[in-house]
Amino acid sequence: MKNDKLVTAPSQCALITIGITCFNAHSTIARAIKSALDQDWPNIEIIIVDDCSTDGSIANIEQAIAGHGNIQLICHAKNSGPAVARNTILAQTKGEFIAFFDDDDISCPNRVSYQVSLLQDYEQRQDANLIACYASGIRRYDGGYELELPAIGSQGETVPHGTEVADYLLLYRKRADRFYGTGTPTCSLMARKSTFDDIGGFDSVLRRVEDADFAIRLALRGGHFIGTREPLFVQYSTNSDDKSPEKNLSSEQKIVEKHREYLDKIGSYYYAWHWPKLRYYHFKRKYLNFIWELVNLFARYPLATSRHFWTTGPQRLLHEKRIRERISK
Repeated sequence: MKNDKLVTAPSQCALITIGITCFNAHSTIARAIKSALDQDWPNIEIIIVDDCSTDGSIANIEQAIAGHGNIQLICHAKNSGPAVARNTILAQTKGEFIAFFDDDDISCPNRVSYQVSLLQDYEQRQDANLIACYASGIRRYDGGYELELPAIGSQGETVPHGTEVADYLLLYRKRADRFYGTGTPTCSLMARKSTFDDIGGFDSVLRRVEDADFAIRLALRGGHFIGTREPLFVQYSTNSDDKSPEKNLSSEQKIVEKHREYLDKIGSYYYAWHWPKLRYYHFKRKYLNFIWELVNLFARYPLATSRHFWTTGPQRLLHEKRIRERISK
């Protein structure tokens, strides 16, 4: 990975919390912890929450953190999902800034220092608060296929902010003069502790897409979304029961219901609730259902449906084709 240089020298050596949630990551958690320990920021604490792993992850965590006084391990008595685990981190943190790492990712040593510098620089230049800073990254799949993950707000003169980000996440509406990258994944997120407090942390009801829900609530409060240009982490593609099409669909529609008042106000509730069904039918290979849903959406929202489908559909098919080709080699 090519590393960015710092945009500006941080104004103070603030305490930064690195939060790592873990669930059944026996083979990867040690390298995630090492990438947190290798950060070049001189004042960090690391909080690890194991969400009731059953594969021996805790033993690997204990071995990886032995002798390090700035690491705290918290073990959940039952599996409650990533939103609850992240809220546990938020409740325990002492840091002024919080950066989240995933249990199977590797971050560059300067990820934290670059993000805090970028965030502070944006605060000073724009006189803004409620800022979420995302790192660009790379996703690696089995077979060696890699996908670039450019961060939201990492290109262009004006970063996405306010309700336009909610429109993007709920409806895939894009302004031509904004760069939305690959969305708002928590694994690349840094923000001030006060921002998480103001927004209310993560929705513990959601087992999936809790990162999108946090970003939607931040956007509806007028939040700003900035990102690093260069990739600062590597994400390894994995599968789990929590990533099933059924759970994705359920969580996505829960978000839509949660924000129904806003969606009704802009006349887009039906669209937002039904579009996730297209993804579900695609992944389940229920093509007749897919066609029926697409025709129904097109009849109600011809312009939005056409734009959304032709923007994302071919990209999705090409992406899946490349994964299959790499795996078959």
